Amino acid sequence: MARSRAAPSASDATSYDPVHDPGTVAARARAERIGPALQPTRIVTPAAEIRFGTASWTDPTMTAPGVFYPDDARTPEARLRHYASVFPVVEVDATYYALPKPETAALWVERTPDDFVFDVKAHALMTGHPTETARLPREIREALPAAVRDAKRVYPKDLPPELLDAVWHTFLGALAPLREAGKLGAVLMQYPPWFVPSRESAAELERVPERLGDVRGAVEFRHPLWLSERLAARTGTLLERLGLVYVIVDEPQGTTQSVPPTTLITHPRLAVVRLHGRRQDTWTKRGAAVQERFRYLYSPEELSGWAPTVAAVAGAVERVHVVFNNCYGNYGTTNALEMAKLVGQAVTASR
Repeated sequence: MARSRAAPSASDATSYDPVHDPGTVAARARAERIGPALQPTRIVTPAAEIRFGTASWTDPTMTAPGVFYPDDARTPEARLRHYASVFPVVEVDATYYALPKPETAALWVERTPDDFVFDVKAHALMTGHPTETARLPREIREALPAAVRDAKRVYPKDLPPELLDAVWHTFLGALAPLREAGKLGAVLMQYPPWFVPSRESAAELERVPERLGDVRGAVEFRHPLWLSERLAARTGTLLERLGLVYVIVDEPQGTTQSVPPTTLITHPRLAVVRLHGRRQDTWTKRGAAVQERFRYLYSPEELSGWAPTVAAVAGAVERVHVVFNNCYGNYGTTNALEMAKLVGQAVTASR
């Protein structure tokens, strides 16, 4: 495929880590050595299908000239079509910030191949996070209690039950085009760090499958207690009973919010592996920009440590989604290509 050239940017020149943040030019060179046109990013084994992709296709650092997209991919349609020509799965994160619209989902269906899959992140209010009031649909915004209607942000606790139900209904209704086309993988329920193991939290998880209906849910925790030695097995049992997928993570370790890279299989049909990078200095830093939190290029050695795990997971479920959330520039796309190659080799070696 055509690749455009770009000189190193100022941010490339001031990278904090020459190994894990070498700049987009160096990352592109690694991807080109693999040969994306020749590297399968959908691996089919006798037992499972493994898809590789990223958690964005529209990040401004990714759409910048010469980073990932060819020069002629300048529109949202052209970019999604190009992305889908390289990868078979993508995670939609914009839905966390604003409720999606069915016409947008219909465009996603139209612009991707028949076998393409979208994992969609749940809206903030669906997982206990606050959201910007101004970004809510007008009908929900106008129905807010008077005490919070003019607030900059609202929390789920600020909404009466029927209004929170409306948020879920609006979210799931907008995904109808994806469901009808068979392109909806899972809804990612990413809970906040203050969502800790408790009876109340377990009750909240109990409500998720009731609300999702026949839509598959995948749960990611941001507090390590869920995966502590004492509670890990109980967490797995709870999610398995509820029919929810546990999201296996790779993320910075050594902080109060660091979830260990524990492999839990809680659903026979799907496993999700999300790799956030390992940039510890910004993982819990208040006010850190999203791009800075995930600005991390995995080294080949770090990816090699994960490849056998992904291959083993594929032996226990029907489908595996490996999603790179280190979506600064082309870091995620480069690592997704590299991981696909490594997992392919691991799968071949295990036969």
